Amino acid sequence: MAVASLDGPRLAPRSGEARQLVVLLHGYGADGNDLIELGRQWQRFLPHAAFVAPHAPERMPLAPMGRQWFALSMRDMEERWRGVTQAGPALDAFLDVELRRHSLPATALALVGFSQGTMMALHVGLRRAIPPVAILGYSGLLVLAGGKGPKDLAAEVKCKPPILLVHGEADDLIPVTALFDSAETLADAGIPCEWHLSLGLGHGIDAEGLRHGGEFLAAAIKRLRPLPT
Repeated sequence: MAVASLDGPRLAPRSGEARQLVVLLHGYGADGNDLIELGRQWQRFLPHAAFVAPHAPERMPLAPMGRQWFALSMRDMEERWRGVTQAGPALDAFLDVELRRHSLPATALALVGFSQGTMMALHVGLRRAIPPVAILGYSGLLVLAGGKGPKDLAAEVKCKPPILLVHGEADDLIPVTALFDSAETLADAGIPCEWHLSLGLGHGIDAEGLRHGGEFLAAAIKRLRPLPT
């Protein structure tokens, strides 16, 4: 089966020189335009980062402006696993194309997701041959096949990048328990994971979560490859 070709809005680095690539993965029913604004908010933390927010490959039924990484009926417990598995190759290929576009090594990649985009970022990012510098996930969860746990995850992943998960305490779409379950599973699999809870927040990103995310990405990049002063 052919791998879908992805594209979406881009933001050039504020410094004019790309040293990192931050890929922003939108949620169910949105598109890349929904998240590219995060890049503008984070340019003060990441002046050398190029940002791109690809549109998911599938149009949503009955919603021509919305996109989905995979369909969600909520009636099939395995649909998320099938979804990330089937959508993963297209995203993985896109990441390599974008790194080549900027002549950057795979170590310069950071993944950021929101909701369904977080599911994709964790699934693909943990299976890259060379670890991303960081994975940041908002309002999402770690997807596992039915009956699988931390030992299975540890056997499947190829890398263990630093991860930050951010979630709204009042999220009624993906309950906050998903944050704690995902963080615990990652930790039990030996994958470093931090988390931040935004009190009173529903399914979204607030200013505090945005700041935490920007500082997390900047710190991860600095640890890997400090910038000259």
